[in-house]
Amino acid sequence: MFRHFLKILIFLFLPFKLIQSQSTYYVSTNGNDNNNGLTTGTSFATLQHAADIVFAGDSVLVLEGNYVGFDIRTNGNQNNSIVFKVFEANVIIDQRNAVTPDGINIENASWIVIDGFEVKNQPRAGIRAAVSDFITIKNNYCHNNFRWGIFTGFTDDLTVENNTCSFSENEHGIYVSNSSDRPMIRNNHSHNNNGCGIHMNGDISMGGDGIISNAIVEGNIIHDNGVGGGSAINMDGVQDSKIFNNLIYNNHATGIAMFQIDGGDASKNNKVYNNTIIQPSNGRWCIISVDGSTGNTLYNNIFINHHSFRGSIALDAASRTGFISDYNILVNRLSDDDGGSNMTLTQWQSLGYDQHSQIANPENQIFVDNSNGNFHLLQNSQAVNSGTNLVLPTVFEDLDNVSRPQGSGFDIGSYEFVSTTSVEAENIPQSFQLFQNYPNPFNPSTKIRYNIPSVISTPDRIGINSERNLNTMLKVFDVLGKEIITLVDEEKSAGNYEVNFNASFLPSGIYFFQLKAGSFIQTKKMILLR
Repeated sequence: MFRHFLKILIFLFLPFKLIQSQSTYYVSTNGNDNNNGLTTGTSFATLQHAADIVFAGDSVLVLEGNYVGFDIRTNGNQNNSIVFKVFEANVIIDQRNAVTPDGINIENASWIVIDGFEVKNQPRAGIRAAVSDFITIKNNYCHNNFRWGIFTGFTDDLTVENNTCSFSENEHGIYVSNSSDRPMIRNNHSHNNNGCGIHMNGDISMGGDGIISNAIVEGNIIHDNGVGGGSAINMDGVQDSKIFNNLIYNNHATGIAMFQIDGGDASKNNKVYNNTIIQPSNGRWCIISVDGSTGNTLYNNIFINHHSFRGSIALDAASRTGFISDYNILVNRLSDDDGGSNMTLTQWQSLGYDQHSQIANPENQIFVDNSNGNFHLLQNSQAVNSGTNLVLPTVFEDLDNVSRPQGSGFDIGSYEFVSTTSVEAENIPQSFQLFQNYPNPFNPSTKIRYNIPSVISTPDRIGINSERNLNTMLKVFDVLGKEIITLVDEEKSAGNYEVNFNASFLPSGIYFFQLKAGSFIQTKKMILLR
């Protein structure tokens, strides 16, 4: 309290010019909090000192090293966020902040960005945001924390993207709680957490309406969670939300669960589109909608379950109203009595739930290499061109950011099939394409494929690529945009190419690979796990 009172006094006596200025501060393990922090050579020593002095529009850049966490309770604004970002690789927070049992704590604050930290071994959460708004948590690696990788409560307009949250010892990878509206949870990798991969819980006992509304949960890879219980995506009191393009596999509870226990109401009117869910033999249902979770819609999903009894979809009597399920690929076990008994797809359709869904073929006929975690679609997969465009205007791309549809119709599942035909003359690619690396996540090697087309368009010409080769570069960058390695730097003729990338010299984390060929530029994310 005294700290904030002092900041108010300082603010009142500052000249107007100083109040309006924006500063960039540096923090280094070799710094000193008595420095001005304005250069790398005059950096602060602690993150907490930086957090104590920042105002709206300030940035804090952190140099390599191990740090104590920090607590921030200062507001940015719509045009001037307060940004904490790594300046060099290997910035690790491995000690809790002095106020709460978390690595980074954001409380009673707004317009804060946390970007690129590794946060581990915390007594509670790696990163926590409570009673705050417009918080962005991105590109962080939160692992081996006791309860949660990332936790938020009573935080509206939250963005959680491009994070890896793993090995939470007691609970969840990502936890969004307590009447928090409009959260965006996208492109995260949540794995090997004791509880849920992503848990959204309204929990009315904590105050507010107990409902999380208008969430977007998009493009997440969620696997090997739930040994201690909890779904890959858990939704308690979540309404009017969109859950799409998620890859969910080998989780030991439910794939996606929509219910009401702590929330102020059931999970209603949610759109669940184009997800791929593969459940292990010790898992539960691919998806459940129970406790009065009415009005939920399931289109273009793949539901495969290896459990001997549990299957694709489970409803209960209180959740049947307004429920729609169609254009899915699923195992032939469904239930509308909360999983108490099973029915076939034919019986399910006779009740009016479905018209166009298909019973799943063997997985090796659907996916490229499901046994090794590659759930891209085979060319002749039953999922190709079998979906519906009723997923518009929610779904425009797939998990790899490939535009949908690629063929005559939408594909089913989290990936859209993209042709990778051989370089025979008649099958030479007609467009540039950078594919997602495989496998992803990987350790330590992965393959990167790309296409150079036969017809090119450049500022000076449109023509046949056989007339000349294109200068082609394929590079890998870290989360700071620092170049790591050049994999390709040569002229390439039209064709399909594959490059092996061995990352044995790199630490775990998020990396980016970028293809430049002529005027074409495309970048994708990959995750290295040790």
